[in-house]
Amino acid sequence: MPIDFFKYQGTGNDFILINGFQMPADAFNRTDPKLIQKMCDRKFGIGADGLMVLEKSDKADFTLWFYNPDGSQSFCGNGSRCAVRFATDQGMVTKNEMTFEAFDGLHDARVEGNEISISMRNVNEIKRDKNGVFINTGSPHLVLEKNSLNDINVIDVGRKLRYDELYAPVGTNVNFFEVVPGGIKIRTYEKGVEDETLSCGTGVTACALVFAASYATEPRVMVETRGGKLEVSFEQHFSVFEKVRLKGPAEYVFKGVYVERER
Repeated sequence: MPIDFFKYQGTGNDFILINGFQMPADAFNRTDPKLIQKMCDRKFGIGADGLMVLEKSDKADFTLWFYNPDGSQSFCGNGSRCAVRFATDQGMVTKNEMTFEAFDGLHDARVEGNEISISMRNVNEIKRDKNGVFINTGSPHLVLEKNSLNDINVIDVGRKLRYDELYAPVGTNVNFFEVVPGGIKIRTYEKGVEDETLSCGTGVTACALVFAASYATEPRVMVETRGGKLEVSFEQHFSVFEKVRLKGPAEYVFKGVYVERER
């Protein structure tokens, strides 16, 4: 059965979005990891850093189902921001402030002109281990500070640390950040994508909070990714971070129809 889809991107993180509000039950099987893998494949499918389905919710304005390119589920910061833009573009939500259910619980969101702001989970613990700093911002992240990001082989180092037994069985995303005037620059190796991505919302948040904990910054950190700039704001109480928000652009790219075929 043909599947209507839309493509969105948030600072270079690109996603396939599907409107499940009025979709027939048999139109798309979001529990089929092989279908999701095919659609996200950049050579034989549409190509994306993830796939999302928006469905009706009894607790919020919508439920967001996010899938990594390998078919696994997680929370995605940039994906969630794109989903909010998609929900308003499609008329699923007709207000600038809303709530949505995600993999890690309930979030609120605001449409602020060209930018989307979403609430992130509180962070109550930042742990140092043999590799760096570990923090969970909705997805697990290992954070390492470097003098220069140009000297890092993100894919080789990231892949090795992503599978370190310390983070088994789920594994971890791996982030590198460099302090620059006005904030930080980051690069991220994403599990599930198994590659470096141009941006990662939960990774941006993780690096911003680790930076804030290390340098006693203002309660707002500007973060430069390879795909664009994002802002992380928060309230800090020693190593506890509350009212964490991720803000940045989210844009429509194109729409199409996916028809699965046998190879």
